[in-house]
Amino acid sequence: MALKVNPVAANLRFMNLIVNTQWVADRLGDGKLVLVDATMPPVGMTPAVDTRGRYVTEHLPGAVFFSIDDLSDHSSGLPHTLPSAESFGSSMEALGIGKDDTIVVYEQVGVFSAPRAMWMLRSFGATDVHLLDGGLVAWKAAGLPTESGEVTRERASFAAELKPGAMTTFAELQGKIAGGEQILDARAQGRFDGTSPEPRAGLSSGHMPGAMNAPFMELAVDGKMKSPEELREYFAAKGVDLSQLCTTTCGSGVTAAVVSLALELAGAEKLSLYDGSWAEYASRPEAVIVKS
Repeated sequence: MALKVNPVAANLRFMNLIVNTQWVADRLGDGKLVLVDATMPPVGMTPAVDTRGRYVTEHLPGAVFFSIDDLSDHSSGLPHTLPSAESFGSSMEALGIGKDDTIVVYEQVGVFSAPRAMWMLRSFGATDVHLLDGGLVAWKAAGLPTESGEVTRERASFAAELKPGAMTTFAELQGKIAGGEQILDARAQGRFDGTSPEPRAGLSSGHMPGAMNAPFMELAVDGKMKSPEELREYFAAKGVDLSQLCTTTCGSGVTAAVVSLALELAGAEKLSLYDGSWAEYASRPEAVIVKS
């Protein structure tokens, strides 16, 4: 399938969204720069990884900790759904993250949850958000300084408003399935096929009718997102039309954001994320689950 995208525009988008260690180091001390550690522990690991504790031990200078777990809507009964705009904006203000700040999100290791934090920030109106290529590992490898301890920033201003279309609901997803729209699932192939169990008890594995599997771990190498060219080749092999709307999903809405970011870097412009993801879908009696 031909990819109907402008490669030059896609490459420029990559250069804007993905920044390297030198780019960040050159801006340390800029009052508009906010560094954000958005590392969350993987699901199902025993004992659980204390990512906040690791942040306290070592982080980029002045970085604050963005807890996706704490910033989710706990009243939904689902793992990581978006909070209200009012709640999110208030939380960002308390963290000292302003809506128009230059925000650089990073992870301690790999690419797993930082894109979710990026998606949350951008979906609620943050205007200048980036991902640090390689995260803390690359920062340390470059010989750049780190700090320890909690960080408190001055209260900021963040009038949050959810962008139309950024998030897909279950009802909207059902319409997209019926209409044969593109749905990309970030889970591992075994979970997608239904041959491996889900990490959350009581949920059947499998996938939505018509969905395509795009495991998030295939989109980055050594903690760095693949290049726009590599991502375009990857999605072309999946039969994805980047000129059409792509809706992403995963287990709980976290790694779906990795796929959304990869699609955007490849050149897609029409994107939405199914926030309830498999945790919601597989729990709904009317949901059709395909195993293959």
